[in-house]
Amino acid sequence: MTRFIHDQFAKDYLEELLSPYGEVKPSRRVAGEVREIDVWFAPSPESDANLAGLGLLGRFAGTPAIFEPFRNPANTDDICNCLLKLLEVRGDYQREANRNNTRIQESDLPKLWILTPTASANLLNGFRAIIEPNWLPGVYLMGDSLRTAIVVIHQLPRTSETLWLRLLGRGSVQKRAIDELEALPQDNPFRAVALEMLYNLRQNLQVNQSNDAEERELIMRLAPLYQQDREQAIREGEQRGIQLGEQRGIQIGEQRGIQLGEQRGIQQGQRQLIENFLRVRFGELDEELSALIDPLLALSQEELSALMLQLATLSREELLGRFSEND
Repeated sequence: MTRFIHDQFAKDYLEELLSPYGEVKPSRRVAGEVREIDVWFAPSPESDANLAGLGLLGRFAGTPAIFEPFRNPANTDDICNCLLKLLEVRGDYQREANRNNTRIQESDLPKLWILTPTASANLLNGFRAIIEPNWLPGVYLMGDSLRTAIVVIHQLPRTSETLWLRLLGRGSVQKRAIDELEALPQDNPFRAVALEMLYNLRQNLQVNQSNDAEERELIMRLAPLYQQDREQAIREGEQRGIQLGEQRGIQIGEQRGIQLGEQRGIQQGQRQLIENFLRVRFGELDEELSALIDPLLALSQEELSALMLQLATLSREELLGRFSEND
């Protein structure tokens, strides 16, 4: 059960990070025996500059891509199944080209990125997967025609370029990545998205009451981080409330300011989260999107959480239309 939770986290995490920059289809079915691609991604034409912020993951997503993340080390059968999905997708492209009397453009075909925490030398040799000079350690490419790479997360160098992939690792690799994520500036939009997904993972693991020592350690690692974020928002709100109370000359301004600060701190934290989600989802926060922030804040917590989960699949027009209908 916990493996399913981690697998779902990996798919949701990749979907949230990539959805602002192109079309994402989680659990996409392919022809033949019923198979589902974990994450299928097609970049939008204007996404190149923004994808650079995702480092190595952004480089993977620079062309149509299939992502197959594994919580446990992928074995030979796992990789063969991934290759089957890729070849069946290629068959879909070929059939469509035949119907349209056209030829397949190699650049339009997706590349397969198999994300595994570790991989043995025997497994990599079995697929003739090698490191090429223009790629980082840990990225093993198969033959050009296969358009496939095995990404061994625990072999990736510990740099900012690999952070967003190392968060999908295990044990100490994931823990160090969370430490680096915590150290990023508060206004980094990817930081907010990644933390939100990690908090969801923590909650799901708690509900499942996992007995796995590694997962219990992950839950404990995320607990203070979540609390720190909440307390920081409240402290900022308290300070603003106290200053407001002093300016107005209210004798009990400090107490009221603290109370007001707590409320505003929570609101400010929610506002920042909404702004980051909109900015990551749509690339920029223009006048139309900014006008949605107050209506979003007016939603109940349940309504806002539900809408946030839907945001990855809503287009800009659908989101704007939803609130214009409410008007």
